[in-house]
Amino acid sequence: MFSSIFLLISILFTSTNAAIFDIRNNWPFIVSASAVPGGGRQLGRGETWSLKVPAGTAGAPIWPRTNCGLDWAGRARAKQVTAMAYGRPPNTLAEFALNQYQNLDFFDISLVDGFNVDMEFIPTSIGCTRGLRCAADINGQCPNELRAPGRCNNPCTVFKEDQYCCNLENCGPIDCRRFFKLRCPAAYSYPKDDPTSTITCPGGTNYRVLFCP
Repeated sequence: MFSSIFLLISILFTSTNAAIFDIRNNWPFIVSASAVPGGGRQLGRGETWSLKVPAGTAGAPIWPRTNCGLDWAGRARAKQVTAMAYGRPPNTLAEFALNQYQNLDFFDISLVDGFNVDMEFIPTSIGCTRGLRCAADINGQCPNELRAPGRCNNPCTVFKEDQYCCNLENCGPIDCRRFFKLRCPAAYSYPKDDPTSTITCPGGTNYRVLFCP
């Protein structure tokens, strides 16, 4: 009886406990790491920001802000340190929802808003081992029509047409979207890309988001 009560308490505690996200910058320049919820923090190379996120949080992104007021020496101007909104595309997003259906966490790396920095998104708790990684040379190989300074736009951002923004019934990795899907097949490259791009872990799992793994 006592063991059953203890097990129940453990399950309830795990399902309501906050998750820890360790956000680390391995990029050789300063990055303004941003998160909703959480705000933002300037990270030099090798620095980590530990963020506690409440159980039940959904629709939450973490992303690196680049080309936003940093000089060539990597010194951030004060006005750029604070995170704003959900970022200005193009940027690589780590997205997650905690303690959802059957008390599972859902997480992904999204290129739907484009790409700026390589990213790894992995669980760090015992019992969940599968993570995500997008470390292709997307900026260097970006098609001319999608190029932005130091970044690569998603075609929806540039063309703003139904066929590129997945507003049609049939939506898949076609045309310019295929460029992202071929280089980072486990990442979201277009809306409705759930079957290949969303991973689950038990609620209460902790995570690491690594910029430039």
